[in-house]
Amino acid sequence: MSHALEVHADGTASFVSANGVDAWHRLGTVTQGALTAEEALEKAYLSGWNVRKIGNVRATEYTDNGFTVIESPDDYFTVRTNPKTGVTERLGTVGRIYEPVQNEAHTEMLNLLVDESGAHFETAGSLHGGKQVFVTMKLPTGVQVGGFDRHDLYLAGLNSHDGSSAFRLLLSPTRIVCANTQAMALGDAQASYSIRHTVGAKGKIAEARKALDIVFAYVESFEREAEKLINETLTLGEFEKVCEQIWPVNEPNPGKIKLGNHRRRMNTLRGLFENAETQASIRGTRWAGYNAITEYLDHHAPAGKNAERAAETRATRTLTTSSDTNKFKQRAYDLLSLAA
Repeated sequence: MSHALEVHADGTASFVSANGVDAWHRLGTVTQGALTAEEALEKAYLSGWNVRKIGNVRATEYTDNGFTVIESPDDYFTVRTNPKTGVTERLGTVGRIYEPVQNEAHTEMLNLLVDESGAHFETAGSLHGGKQVFVTMKLPTGVQVGGFDRHDLYLAGLNSHDGSSAFRLLLSPTRIVCANTQAMALGDAQASYSIRHTVGAKGKIAEARKALDIVFAYVESFEREAEKLINETLTLGEFEKVCEQIWPVNEPNPGKIKLGNHRRRMNTLRGLFENAETQASIRGTRWAGYNAITEYLDHHAPAGKNAERAAETRATRTLTTSSDTNKFKQRAYDLLSLAA
């Protein structure tokens, strides 16, 4: 599995970071200062795509007796103009009522949030050959769990051009010392805001101000749930049992490779829980157990044979909310919160 960032034929990547130390720092443009929305899109090659629908989808089936053309009048291609070559490229297949939302729509919406909240832009990029794009902002204030465990808050604007998802805003608290994205179940708190790709979607972007309401509800719920975990102790044995439930070895004869992988994983997890500097202030708590597991997933879990791209691959997994990585995080939270 690769990092999924779009890399063009000339070797440049559709990615920009304003913080200088992002997980994807080996690719793209890294700046030391804050970016405007327009600068973020320009430096990440996200401007001027002119995403649009064209034609009806047709499929041609060739046989020994000739060929058959099958038309699908309710399906359309989404295409873009490649920002480096100017060539028209197919992005996906969508339905009749689908309406593209341009990358520039990110700037219109996120600029409103910057003005209202004082946030600043941090990263922007393109994934899977332009099928998905993202822009992230760092909010000026974070949260303190237990009065000492610091978490920053980020808003990510996520868009797809292949019909795979709506235009979304996602709120994420990120631990300042190890940058692992939390994926906890937070009751009734709304951690995302979606805009469907249908007629009128652009007009709904003006509702972005409402998205700020999710910040306050989410932060309150996040602090409440995290406080429960930080106030409950967790022994190494209890932590190991949780990990065994997340990554069970159920086969009667799993084989040397699976057993070896399992031992290495458990050794890494034990080390993070008992010795990692990132857990120093919360050592021996259920909150430390949760953070040890998420740190493993974000920074230590196997990510292909190409070591140079491992960090980018793990970061992409975290960004993809439906990935196994985030399912494991959710499972960890569910298990650790049972007795908290």
